[in-house]
Amino acid sequence: MRLLTYNIHKGIGGRDRRYDLGRVISVIANERPDLICLQEVADGIPRAGGVNQRDEFRRAFPGFEAIYQTNHCFRVGSYGNLVLSRWPIERAHDVCLRYLNRKKRGAQLVVVASPAGPVHVINWHLGLHESTRQWQASYLLEHHCYREAAHLPTIVVGDFNDWRNTLAAGPFSRHGLRQVTEPLHRFRSFPAYLAMSALDKIFCCPQVEVDRAHVVRSRLARDASDHLPLVLDFRLRHRVPRAEPSHHAVTQGAVPAEHLS
Repeated sequence: MRLLTYNIHKGIGGRDRRYDLGRVISVIANERPDLICLQEVADGIPRAGGVNQRDEFRRAFPGFEAIYQTNHCFRVGSYGNLVLSRWPIERAHDVCLRYLNRKKRGAQLVVVASPAGPVHVINWHLGLHESTRQWQASYLLEHHCYREAAHLPTIVVGDFNDWRNTLAAGPFSRHGLRQVTEPLHRFRSFPAYLAMSALDKIFCCPQVEVDRAHVVRSRLARDASDHLPLVLDFRLRHRVPRAEPSHHAVTQGAVPAEHLS
């Protein structure tokens, strides 16, 4: 099974600053993923063609189920996270990760019915401040929407903005999730045209067996966005019984009062 995670920068190239969503779609299609986790997917932003990009991705990947989460709104348009799955999505939650009055961030939690059994996938885009990221990771990993599926094979992916890599030894270690994207020098993904920082990461629980993880470094990928995509080839260590299908649910996680003082 193959998962791809990618901050697409709204389809705007990191080097030429040209909007061309077709380049992003080609980069993704060339990797032939089964699960696609995207960040900064635009909806109605003039600079990004003014289109609903989630619909563009649905057309580009027919047969994939799609779940979208709005994160940041502008005066005109917005952007957010998008999960596309070759297999049925049996459960889906949105969790708001806004910390204090800082920029709104979010996480998508989905349970996908893969051929080997259900897989719990988290797609997120974390904040720019160290204190914010520490709170966001801890809050999500202790959230009831995460805990209700934490017994399943779990994969956490996205743009972590964790350039110092402090989350691995903190919240993720406490919750038994290991970092797949290390050593860091092999997983530098930003800026795409001259990657120096490993901002995009993948964490897995012990039930997920990793065959290979790598950064896509093609010429097209270096031009299509300001981030490079990551690809994970994985298996489940043990077959897990299929989760009972349920309707998609959306849960907005409010910031606890003690964090607002």
